[in-house]
Amino acid sequence: MPAVTFQILEGIDKGRVYRDLPTPVTIGREEGNVLRLNDERVSRFHVKIQSDNNEIILTDLDSTNGTRVNGNVVQIRRLRPGDRVHVGRSILLYGSEAEIRARVETMTGTGTSPTAPGMATWFQPATVPSQTIVAGFDSELDFDLQPNDKITASGGNLYLNNRPLPLLPQKLTPSQAARLSEMLEFLHRHLIAATELTRVNEETSQVTLGIADWQRILGVQMLLARYVRAVSDPDSLDR
Repeated sequence: MPAVTFQILEGIDKGRVYRDLPTPVTIGREEGNVLRLNDERVSRFHVKIQSDNNEIILTDLDSTNGTRVNGNVVQIRRLRPGDRVHVGRSILLYGSEAEIRARVETMTGTGTSPTAPGMATWFQPATVPSQTIVAGFDSELDFDLQPNDKITASGGNLYLNNRPLPLLPQKLTPSQAARLSEMLEFLHRHLIAATELTRVNEETSQVTLGIADWQRILGVQMLLARYVRAVSDPDSLDR
């Protein structure tokens, strides 16, 4: 099994280094964790680190105070050397010095290896059969979406008011689930950034956006269009 290294940057355990821990690794304050932290704000079993498809996956174990990676709240996330994991009052740096150096060299173009350990290209061949996502789109998406519409779940299905929403792919591997979560979070974050300066004229019921924010929304739209196409035609990302 792949091994992982964590360096403690902040917290009571600051300065400790846990080298070459064989995966899977659990992190928490209780005895029985591979990496035990002396931090009362860390849950008994806070996060799990595992290997899947040659990638290192972090999963929050429904912790009380949550988990952040590089400042962002996450439930599941791929880890790359140099990522900072925040749990409780503790900050853990993922990766050995050599792994982090290799990633920095790759990002800055000074390294000789095309891909540093733990790194992954942004676009990968589709891992979910196209029929899983696109089947029934014509009928399922023929309704309006309003901000105050109620989304509910029943029997594992999502509903918008009384209309069933398209199903998410089921039984994803941890690596696939992390990729899907990251993609949706990336798009969500850009939409928030693009609309936070929206100006509303209550007299005319008009909403205005700056040109830069409008371009950002168009960028999200284009990226979504490419992802949808790539589901059935993975090679389209190379064209």
